[in-house]
Amino acid sequence: MVAITSVEALFPKLKVGECVPKSHLLPLSSSIPEQQRPFICRAEASATNASTATATALEQSGGGKMVVELVGAFNQLTQEINVLSSSSSRLLFKSLKLSIPILRALPHAPDGRRLLSKALSLALLLAHLQMDAEVISAGLLIQVVEAGAISIYQVRDRIGIGTAHLLHESLRLKNIPSKVDVLDDDSAAALRKFCLTYYDIRALILDLAVKLDTMRHLDYLPRYQQQMLSLEVLKIYSPLAHAVGTNYLSLELEDLSFRYLFPYSYLYVDTWLRSHETGNKSLIDIYKEELLQALKADPILADMVDGISVKGRYKSRYSTMKKLLRDGRKPEEVNDVLGLRVILNPRSGIDMSQVGERACYRTHEIVQSLWKEMPHRTKDYIARPKANGYKSLHMAVDVSDNGTPRPLMEIQIRTTEMDMLATGGTAAHSLYKGGLTDPEEAKRLKTIMIAAAELAALRLKDFPSTIRKGLEFGQGDEVFRLLDKNGDGKISIEELMEVMEELGASGEDAREMMQLLDSNSDGSLSTDEFDLFQKQVEFMRNLEDKDVKYKAMLNDKLQLADNSGLIQVYSKEFGDRLAN
Repeated sequence: MVAITSVEALFPKLKVGECVPKSHLLPLSSSIPEQQRPFICRAEASATNASTATATALEQSGGGKMVVELVGAFNQLTQEINVLSSSSSRLLFKSLKLSIPILRALPHAPDGRRLLSKALSLALLLAHLQMDAEVISAGLLIQVVEAGAISIYQVRDRIGIGTAHLLHESLRLKNIPSKVDVLDDDSAAALRKFCLTYYDIRALILDLAVKLDTMRHLDYLPRYQQQMLSLEVLKIYSPLAHAVGTNYLSLELEDLSFRYLFPYSYLYVDTWLRSHETGNKSLIDIYKEELLQALKADPILADMVDGISVKGRYKSRYSTMKKLLRDGRKPEEVNDVLGLRVILNPRSGIDMSQVGERACYRTHEIVQSLWKEMPHRTKDYIARPKANGYKSLHMAVDVSDNGTPRPLMEIQIRTTEMDMLATGGTAAHSLYKGGLTDPEEAKRLKTIMIAAAELAALRLKDFPSTIRKGLEFGQGDEVFRLLDKNGDGKISIEELMEVMEELGASGEDAREMMQLLDSNSDGSLSTDEFDLFQKQVEFMRNLEDKDVKYKAMLNDKLQLADNSGLIQVYSKEFGDRLAN
């Protein structure tokens, strides 16, 4: 079966200049109001001005603009997916047709984004992870379902039972952290095991992608809510992402959580990593360009591949902090600060896999000609794949220049197929491609994932629980009685405003605080609601104490003074976030 790779394949084949009446259009026309449905023609190649005028006219009409968004979103999604069948293409197309008009009509998300933009960002993230069409379809529709604009039963009838099932599972996962009162190491471990044991792994990956999209846009929230969400991510979701093999999600979730939990410590690590730059161009960009040019110029490699890409990255901020503080390493002992990944697309043929492997080894030889390899750091996971099927060639090179010492640079070399499995997670792919129909295989994979989650969680032992140990019993009751001036057992908005005014704040601040803390919306704070607030206060104080401690330790290790130019420049980037 031939895969549909663009939206043009969904239209009838037309000859140049030929028009087709609206009655012959594919279901795409249902997205356009009847009075706005034009005839569709295959324009002559030379009619550039006419095409531009048509595009402009479409943008100015409501239905036409939705078609433009439909076509653009479909092509953008399908370009991200390496393997796409005709049935998968049609599923994505149906989901886009259903979601776009509804999302356009809904109000903006709390973070200020259009819900359509938010849904497409999530879908693209899932496509990048090489999830299947049902998962991406659920990502497109989850905002619509959460807004109550359409039910899961309607999704089942109009899109399919697979997408509806994933949406149901994802909504069940949404409130997992609320199942425990205290998010300590034991309860977090129990929640991770519960998720991996009882939920569809694809729904779990969907939920992880939602969490990452949320963490990328947290600045609108009050500071303590940023911290509470970040701790949940570090304790529960980042280890889960590691367990299902989506390391791409795990690393970014860790870094974003680190930034919100310990902003000044993050700033010091970030400043140190950025200091490995020269002039206006980062070292990563310089080395990436140098390697790409060398690979493209090699005739032997050119005969084996028809595509080469080189990606660069600095080491994870969280991983760097862990190595400096927990492992006790000196800055010069932190390896892999710089990293490149070479992805090769072997030429089509019967033995593509073998050609791809030979191309990886040829790339290894080219790298050796550019920089000095550190043999003890080389790991050949192509000849000896990991137990989960991971394949790649890892090496480290010395990039010191003219006596200027620099950290070792790690280079990973793999084919597009190897990269797809490494990025999306071999275990997760195995589970949704075969494990769900084989109970024993599903059980085996989930056992592996639970163990992997616990291993990943060991890195987070130093992080505090959501309740600080040592809060004196009865201390919270005393504060409550002092604020409850009329002694009726609750703090009213008037009593809260009076305290705010005594502190020099406005009454509007009191109303905002009441709205945040009044969970049952009765216009006052009960002892339970105020107790939860006090726990949040203690939690924030604990984090601030640790941030000061980590900052001092990092300053001692990295020898970065507070008055250095880089610290001052980069601290401006945190100003707005910390103001909350």
